[in-house]
Amino acid sequence: MPDNVLILAGGQGKRMKVKSPKVLCEVLGIPMLQWVINSCEKSGLSNICVVKGYEAEQIDAFLGDKYVTALQKERLGTGHAVMQAAEFLNSNKDGNTLVLCGDAPFVDTETITSALAFHNGNKNSVTVVTSEISNPTGYGRIIRNNNGISAIVEQKDANSEQLLVNEVNSGCFWFKTQDLIDILFDIKSDNSQGEYYLTDCITLLIEKGKRADAFKSLNPVISLGANDRKGLLHLNDIAREAVIDVHLENGVEFTCLDGVVISPEVSIGVGTKIQQGVTLRGKTVIGENCNIGPNCIIENTKIGNNVVLNNVQSYDAVLENNISIGPFVQLRPNTHILDGVKIGDFVEIKNSTIGKNTAVAHLTYVGDSDVGANVNFGCGAVTANHNGECKFRTEICDNAFIGCNTNLVAPVKIGKSAYTAAGSTITKDVPDGALAIERGTVSIKDGFATNRLAARNEKFSKLK
Repeated sequence: MPDNVLILAGGQGKRMKVKSPKVLCEVLGIPMLQWVINSCEKSGLSNICVVKGYEAEQIDAFLGDKYVTALQKERLGTGHAVMQAAEFLNSNKDGNTLVLCGDAPFVDTETITSALAFHNGNKNSVTVVTSEISNPTGYGRIIRNNNGISAIVEQKDANSEQLLVNEVNSGCFWFKTQDLIDILFDIKSDNSQGEYYLTDCITLLIEKGKRADAFKSLNPVISLGANDRKGLLHLNDIAREAVIDVHLENGVEFTCLDGVVISPEVSIGVGTKIQQGVTLRGKTVIGENCNIGPNCIIENTKIGNNVVLNNVQSYDAVLENNISIGPFVQLRPNTHILDGVKIGDFVEIKNSTIGKNTAVAHLTYVGDSDVGANVNFGCGAVTANHNGECKFRTEICDNAFIGCNTNLVAPVKIGKSAYTAAGSTITKDVPDGALAIERGTVSIKDGFATNRLAARNEKFSKLK
């Protein structure tokens, strides 16, 4: 049977001043709860139950139907939270159960797997994952003895000697599941907080002749959580620096770290330069020898090699190789830019494919379009893709030339090597090699402007 995971996610986080569960507050754009889930799944643990509480429906919406949940209607401590998941534990009680805090995002796979090996190797009933920190204020202290540990004492219940201990409870436990079930409802709330502490399981298991021990993690931030916005900012700073350090070691260049924020799921190739003000989100993949920035926002975008971006926002797009884009360009979802494309300033592209070596110089909107290779767009060109009721696609074939201020009213096709004259509004297909001109007849009225200016001057002279 697979091992279990219980993630405690019922807290409100009043000092965060948000109307959502604390575990949904984000670190580098990812909810803290998702950080914890990701570490579990990377450790090969998929039998996960999330114990929800405050604004439980938001947890349900976030998780979907992928994970089991249990509801903690009253927040009466960590032990009480685990009690609410008794049905989940009983459904798979032959293995072990990992208990984690959903607001401690930096639990890592190395610690999870190493602690489990330690837990099984020593035949422990419970293994507490600990860390040593310079300022342990607020954390439960680990009280060790010759046989492992004897107790975890919470800050408010500790005596002066125990308060000097620097080894603290990280909030991460490995339990033998059946042993946990056997003593879970024996936990009492006779403490200064009037809560059911999960840490009391240590004493209860020892009293039953079971073995309790502690695994000291090498991860210095495993126990860190956040209770307010300042603490959350601190978590973001730690995560941001850690992610950047990994990329530096992998051969990525950073010219300045001001405003640089990179999701931990982002991949960046060797020799790529990241400039100031760059935000890389989601599962963005960037190839080698690119120049990204300044002030780019790239989300869930796949970028090839030798790509230069300047003040570009790109969402759910694909950019191939040897491309230059910007400044002030937006690439909206389902955009695919092929090799050698050049896109200039103030351009927006949406749900379109731009063929090899095409140039979209500036001041252009390309939406719902299939553009071939070696096409040239003059400034101010627009693909008008919506008639007020439905959207249609525009097709522009290889080697076409779209004149300045051309409006292409979809559905329309511009043939191979066809031209559109500047200022034209094209509503019909243009054959291969043709020139399409659509302009109104010019009417010139001699003397009109001169007479109008004279009348205006006469009016102003009378007012004086």
